[in-house]
Amino acid sequence: MTIAPQIENSWKSALGEAFFAPSFAQLKAFLVEEKKQHTVFPPGSLIFNAFNLTPFDDVKVVILGQDPYHDFGQAHGLCFSVPDGMQHPKSLINIFKELNDDLKISVPASGNLTRWATQGVFLLNATLTVRAHQAGSHQNKGWEQFTDAVIRQLSQKRDGLIFLLWGNYARAKAALIDRQKHYILETVHPSPLSAHAGFFGCKHFSKTNEILRKLGKKEIEW
Repeated sequence: MTIAPQIENSWKSALGEAFFAPSFAQLKAFLVEEKKQHTVFPPGSLIFNAFNLTPFDDVKVVILGQDPYHDFGQAHGLCFSVPDGMQHPKSLINIFKELNDDLKISVPASGNLTRWATQGVFLLNATLTVRAHQAGSHQNKGWEQFTDAVIRQLSQKRDGLIFLLWGNYARAKAALIDRQKHYILETVHPSPLSAHAGFFGCKHFSKTNEILRKLGKKEIEW
């Protein structure tokens, strides 16, 4: 499995050292063997979809997920997103419900969030691959070291980014972010198990656009 060549050039430049880390070599070896025996999602060409749709210098907002959806046809390299024509997963249903409550935006027919990504919303999963039908199966194989490096690079080399951290796993990544340079909005995960404990009513979509206005940046058309 070839990995590094499939990532957009500005990210390749920003993350050069991360591709040569021992943990990344171990990850590549793991993925080569994994693909010999199992189905892996998303397809190889979409592993770095979030990076390819949102170049390093274009990032305005970061939403952090945990790992890809693990059923056929769902994962396409953007956290919380599914391709056109796929049923909306439960967490995405709750994201759209909060968006409707917050900004009165109608729930879209498609759960494809590419339209967010192309506006500067970086939809990053902490783990970028998963074995079919086995949630979390590629955690602790090396992806976390790589995506932590991604967050550090954004924190160090960019200014005025807005990080939306939903759930305890994402909130733990706040330690990687310079709060003097960036904005962090935190709440519980949009999962049905926790959404009623603070995700509903968080108004992160309107708050994000308020910050972008203050910074003189174009707002996101959610």
